[in-house]
Amino acid sequence: MEPRVTAPITIALVNDYDIVVMGIAHILEQYGDRVVIAELDTNKPVSDMVDIVLYDCFAQPESDHDEISVLVRNQRARRVAVYTWNFDPDVIDSARQQGVHGYLSKALPARDLVSALEAIHAGDIVISDPPSRARSIGGLNWPGRSEGLTDRESEILALITQGKSNAEVATLTHLSPNTVKSYIRTIYRKIDVTSRTQAVLWGVHHGFTPDHHRIEHWRGGP
Repeated sequence: MEPRVTAPITIALVNDYDIVVMGIAHILEQYGDRVVIAELDTNKPVSDMVDIVLYDCFAQPESDHDEISVLVRNQRARRVAVYTWNFDPDVIDSARQQGVHGYLSKALPARDLVSALEAIHAGDIVISDPPSRARSIGGLNWPGRSEGLTDRESEILALITQGKSNAEVATLTHLSPNTVKSYIRTIYRKIDVTSRTQAVLWGVHHGFTPDHHRIEHWRGGP
């Protein structure tokens, strides 16, 4: 997709973890002539009038839950796009039915992500092709990355740290219970714990609890 607008579009980044939204902001800021970050929201409603809300699904309910409809109904958000690696067809259909304008893969190179946002701003519905591998683009960040956890492993540990049961984790991530158990075993091995209580304590001490504030006017934004 080629750029279709000349004025920078305004973006609000939404996720419950500062490290996640700040990673996206760092990726996008190299395209400051095309996109401007108005705010980064963690557990706060969008307050600025923005062209697009980019909702990152890391350790969040997927787009078949109420969080998306709340964003779509927010009159300060002209359009809403989901940023994810989950391309379950039912989840995509639910997102579209709720009024999402974009369903964007975390595997998109930064330049393609920006072009997709511009296309959404221009009025298109943009649905990325499912990634061949669930690997995020360089520059994204998540809690536990420096300790060797993949983004998917970190997401599951974040949900466990939030107090979710295995069944709830499976529902939220659209993974099978057996797959969740397999991830948990790998996580335990990587962080050197042997119980859920130890894993939760490790998560609490390594940035896996949600943040609760808004970072406004990112690097001189509106």
